[in-house]
Amino acid sequence: MNIALQKAIALLALIAIGLLLKSKIKSKEQADGLKIIILSLALPATIFIALLKTEVHIELISLPILALVFNVLLFGLCYLLLPYMGIERGSPDFRTLLMMIPSLAPGLSCFPILAEYQGDQAVAWAALGDLGNKVFVLIILYLLAMRWYYRFFPSENVSTSAKVKDLLLTLVREPVNIVLVFALFFLSMGWHLDNLPAFVQDVVLKIGAIMTPLVLLYIGISVQPRWAELRMIGGLLLLRAGLTLLISGIFLSIAPAMSPAAAILAVVFPQSAVSFWPFAHIAAVHGLESEKKGRDVACNVSTNRIFNPGLALNFIALSLPFSTLFILLICTIGVPATQPISLGFAGILMVAVALLPPVLRRIRLPKMEKEVEVMVEN
Repeated sequence: MNIALQKAIALLALIAIGLLLKSKIKSKEQADGLKIIILSLALPATIFIALLKTEVHIELISLPILALVFNVLLFGLCYLLLPYMGIERGSPDFRTLLMMIPSLAPGLSCFPILAEYQGDQAVAWAALGDLGNKVFVLIILYLLAMRWYYRFFPSENVSTSAKVKDLLLTLVREPVNIVLVFALFFLSMGWHLDNLPAFVQDVVLKIGAIMTPLVLLYIGISVQPRWAELRMIGGLLLLRAGLTLLISGIFLSIAPAMSPAAAILAVVFPQSAVSFWPFAHIAAVHGLESEKKGRDVACNVSTNRIFNPGLALNFIALSLPFSTLFILLICTIGVPATQPISLGFAGILMVAVALLPPVLRRIRLPKMEKEVEVMVEN
C-alpha cells in the first residue's frame, strides 16, 4: 500500500476514535481541557522542535507578511460574496461569518499533518507565517468587533485602549508566542536542538510526539453538527476552500521557482480551519451587549443584535474536520496538487458549486412569489 495512503488511513482512524470517545466526554470542560493541553503544551513543543531543527533565514520575514495579506484578501472577498450565499449584508450572521471565515487555526488542523508529511522545516515555516495570522485574528478582528459594538451602542464611553493593551499582553503570554521568541533567540545565538542538554531534548521531544494524536482525537470529539445549519455552513466552507485554492494558485504562478515543500505549504496553510479567537471576540461583544440590554430596558433586542455566537461555534466545529480532511487530501496527492492550473480549475469549480444553489434560489423565489400573486388575483 502507498505510504501516503497508509498515513492518511492512520490519521483518519484517530479522528474516528475521537468520534467514538464523544460518549465518554460528559462536559464541555473536559473537551476544553484537551484543547488547552494541545495549544499550551503539545503545539509549542512541536514548534520549538521544528524551529531548532531548521535553518531560519532573514528572508523568511516575508512569511508573516504574506499570511496577513492572505487574511485581508479573504476578508474582502467574503464581504463581496457572502450576499450571493444568501447572507444579508449587515445581519448578525453576516458580521459573524465575516469574522470567522478569514481567520486561520493552523495549530489544530495544519501543523500536525505538515509534521507527518513534510517534516520539521515546513512546520517551522508555517509557525512563522502564523505570526501574521495572529496579528489579524487577535488585534484587527478584535478592533473590528468593538467598532461594530460602538456603532450599535454609541452612548458607551468605554475606552478601547485598555482592552487593546490586554490583547497585546495576551499575545505576549500565549505559550506558542513565548516558544517562538525563545526559539528565535536560540537560533540568533547559533544554538540548535542538539546544543541543548540531553534531558531537555528528551522532554521536549516526548511532549511534541503527542500533538498529532491529541489534535485528531480532539477533532473527532468536538464535531457536533446541527443539521439545520449544516447545508449553509457546508456551502460556506466549500466557498472558503475554493477561494483559498484560487489565491494559492495565483501566488504559485507568480513564484514558480518554489521548492515542493514550500509549494505544498502555500496550498495547505491557507486551508487551515477557522480560528477560535474570532469566536472569543464575538462572545466578549455578545456579553457586553447582554449587559447593556440588561441596564437599558428600552433597548430593542432585535435591531441591536450584533453577532450570532451559535453560528460561530458550529462553524468552528465543522471547519475542523473539513479542513483537516482537505489538507490530508492535498498532502496525500503531493506535488501534483500544487500546479497553478489544477488549483485554478479546482478553485473555480468549488466556488461555482458553492454559489450556484443559493443564487438559483434567489432567482427562483421572486418568480414563485409572482406566480402566487397571480394565482391569488385569479
